[in-house]
Amino acid sequence: MSNNGNKPSGQPWPAPAKLNLFLHVVGRRDDGYHLLQTVFQFIDWCDDLYFELRSDRRLCRSSRLAGVAEEDDLVVRAARALRDSAAVDSLGVNIYVDKRLPMGGGLGGGSSNAATTLVALNQLWGLNFSLQRLAEIGLALGADVPVFIHGYAAWAEGVGERLTRINPEEPWYLVVVPACSISTAEIFSAPELTRDSKIVKIRGFIASAGRNDCEPVVCARYPDVAEALEWLSQYAPARMSGSGASVFSAFDTESAAQRALQQLPEKWQGTVVKGINRSPLCERAGYA
Repeated sequence: MSNNGNKPSGQPWPAPAKLNLFLHVVGRRDDGYHLLQTVFQFIDWCDDLYFELRSDRRLCRSSRLAGVAEEDDLVVRAARALRDSAAVDSLGVNIYVDKRLPMGGGLGGGSSNAATTLVALNQLWGLNFSLQRLAEIGLALGADVPVFIHGYAAWAEGVGERLTRINPEEPWYLVVVPACSISTAEIFSAPELTRDSKIVKIRGFIASAGRNDCEPVVCARYPDVAEALEWLSQYAPARMSGSGASVFSAFDTESAAQRALQQLPEKWQGTVVKGINRSPLCERAGYA
């Protein structure tokens, strides 16, 4: 990934990563979308987005993202979807993404970028759409987009859009990113994916901590992820986020997480981050 191009001045808009503290696949709709139960929690690891308004109605990505054409980038698609919903085709913008989050890592970077684009341009273009309306627009771009728009840690059901605000503990995490990019579509279309997990209540999750139904599929297809999980499990219970490839463990203190990071094999990327129940996008956008 790269960020060639001129970064606009001004205060950036944050697009934080998320972790799935568990992920159960409980069914499949007729349209092919999977029904899930999961818990989303943010972490203090973000992409930064910059926006520069244009007067010529063009929607442009001024940074570059390896392997992703401009018209396919979620930030451009989000800007277009918002403008279409506003029915004001004179609006334009340059969008620059300072990309830090790994692609195909199960951390929601693309969805978070789309959400930040919707929230930021809603203000910058003076549209005054409600968060619920932005979430509806975002859902058409990706099932994870609404949680980033609302900006709170959440128990999620449906395809991920039915959100209940929760306040799990905010531990320190060691996040390990194996050197592979995993397609969500590949994992959710796998015939061996469990699609009939028992529906649980929030109380049941707190008692059992759940699991990630995508993990066995990913580990069988991507041995590096299985190895990373095994390595990280030496230090604390480890789990994969989303459809992978990132894996994580929770620690009571930053120092404990840092000690584990110091032992990380060089072939993997790792970072120590804080779990947070409120997205930094909320403060930047000025909503509670």
